[in-house]
Amino acid sequence: MQPRVEFVEIDWAGRRVRIEHQRLRPQRDPARRTADAPLLVFLHEGLGSLAMWRDFPQRLCDALGWPGLVYSRPGYGRSTPRAADERWELDFMHRQAWEVLPALLDALQIDRSDHSPWLFGHSDGASIALLHAARYPRRVGGLVVLAPHLFVEDVSVASIRRARSNYQHTDLKQRLARYHDDPDSAFWGWNDVWLQAPFLRWNIEAEIAPIACPLLALQGVDDEYGTLAQIHALARHLPHAVLIELADCGHSPHRDRPERVIDETVHFAAAQTAREPTAPRHQPTA
Repeated sequence: MQPRVEFVEIDWAGRRVRIEHQRLRPQRDPARRTADAPLLVFLHEGLGSLAMWRDFPQRLCDALGWPGLVYSRPGYGRSTPRAADERWELDFMHRQAWEVLPALLDALQIDRSDHSPWLFGHSDGASIALLHAARYPRRVGGLVVLAPHLFVEDVSVASIRRARSNYQHTDLKQRLARYHDDPDSAFWGWNDVWLQAPFLRWNIEAEIAPIACPLLALQGVDDEYGTLAQIHALARHLPHAVLIELADCGHSPHRDRPERVIDETVHFAAAQTAREPTAPRHQPTA
């Protein structure tokens, strides 16, 4: 049975905001389920939403035997859209990491004291996961990040400019409307801030040093929104990070190489659960 989508309200940006979310339970291999399994929280990309993950979160939770939480950030999916006069600033990912995510976990009464959640983030969501773990290092049990942004690259800006043209001149808006109540809210909130001239200097490398939890980073070799310099920089600052470079993969590893992402995540999580040391490593492209 498909878990139902629910809504909870939080106070954010001076108003009550509705957050669309879904709680997942592992549906396969019930013998692998444990009462103390951590919660896996999914953080979507810059144009993503709960629905745009499709069945990937459930597949990963099934493989891990862990419960999951998927949600749409404010402005996305069925969550409260941006106000008509609301313009996101350069710190929009910081605010999602430091304000929205803690407020959501509190509203859902998720206890982070004994079994700290793991975060699974993609693109902007991966950056938000890193920022949250850096601000609250004792409240995050582990991180899996796909195609994170640590700084702005020319390739990112060029692709985001192309996305703007596609939104204005193709059916992209209609396609996004299948996943967002207000596609303009989702698209322009993301696109406008990334194309502001000051955002070219956005960089979180100096902020991630406090992260001490297990960290797995995966990125496609053919990523159209960032180069492998992103995860290489991550490893320079956090030598315990495990890096996986994926061949035949673009910006969305969970869509392009879902089985590999699931396998790598399960292997990594099992090593941490067994308290096996995870030495820094850099896997060759495969």
